[in-house]
Amino acid sequence: MKILLLGANGQLGRTFLMDGGLAARGELVAATRSGELEVAGQGIPGDLADLAGLRALLDAERPDVIVNAAAYTAVDKAESEEHLATVVNGEAVGVLGGWAVGNGALVIHFSTDYVFPGDATEPYATTAATGPQGAYGRSKLAGEQALRASGANSMIFRTAWVYSPVGHNFLRTMLRIGAERDELRVVADQLGTPTTTKTIVAGTLAALDCYMGGADNPALLGTFHLTASGETSWHGFAKAIFDEAVSAGVLPKGPVVHAITTAEFPTPAKRPAYSVLDNRTFVATFGRNLPNWREGLRDVIRDIATS
Repeated sequence: MKILLLGANGQLGRTFLMDGGLAARGELVAATRSGELEVAGQGIPGDLADLAGLRALLDAERPDVIVNAAAYTAVDKAESEEHLATVVNGEAVGVLGGWAVGNGALVIHFSTDYVFPGDATEPYATTAATGPQGAYGRSKLAGEQALRASGANSMIFRTAWVYSPVGHNFLRTMLRIGAERDELRVVADQLGTPTTTKTIVAGTLAALDCYMGGADNPALLGTFHLTASGETSWHGFAKAIFDEAVSAGVLPKGPVVHAITTAEFPTPAKRPAYSVLDNRTFVATFGRNLPNWREGLRDVIRDIATS
C-alpha cells in the first residue's frame, strides 16, 4: 500500500511523520510545498495552490491512500485572501477526490468546526446544518462538498482547536507570552475542545486500520468528528496550560489570566461562540475512545518538558 501525506510540514503532518504509524502501514511519500521536510527524511514538492501540479503529483505517485493534512489555515488573513483559501481548501480537495475515484484510492481529509455557525448550545452532530460565518469556514466547507461530490471513498474528519508541541498554535503562544508577562487577558465566551495532533493521528490510524480490514463497509466512510472530549473556553484552556506548565517545570510561575469577552478582542474573522463537536459517532464506528482534552494537554506539556 502506498500512502501520500500532503502538508507534511504542518503541525498535523509533522505529528504523522514523528508518530511513524503511516510508514508502518505502507510505503509513505511525504509532500510539502518546498519538497523539504522539517523532520528527518526526504520529501517531494506538493502545493495545493497549484492544481495542475497536484494532478501531476498524483499521476506520478499513484497512491492507494491520500492523507490530506495540508490546508490554508490563516483564519483572519482568509478574509482578504478568500480566493486563495478556496483554491487550497476547496478546489484542491475536489482534485484529490476526482483522482481518487478514478484510481480506486481512499482520501482522508481534515476539516474544521468553522463550517458551523457557532450558535449552538449543545455539541454539533455530524449531520447538523452547516453555516460558516467567515471565509476560512466557507473554504473548508467547499472542500467537504467537493470531496463528497466526487464520489471517492473518503473519510472527512472535522476537528477543532488543534495544537501540538511545535508550530504556531494557542498553546505555544500562551507559553511564550506567559513567560514575558505577569497578567494576560483571554476570551472566555468562546467554547470548544482543545485537541492535540497526537489525538488526531491516533484516531486517524485507528480508522485507517478499520478501513483496511473492511473496505467494503460503507459505514466506515463519510464525515466524522475527531476531537478530544469535554469542553472549555479559551480562558479556561489558558489557565490549564499555565497550571500544567508550572507543575511540569516548563514555566517558573504562571501569569494571572483575566477573562474578557469576544467584543473586547476584535478580529478580522468572526470566531464561533460554540465549537464543541459531538464525537460519539467516531467512537462507535471505529471503536476508539477519545480522551478528555485535559489528558491531551498534560501529554503535550510533558513532551515539551522533556524535549
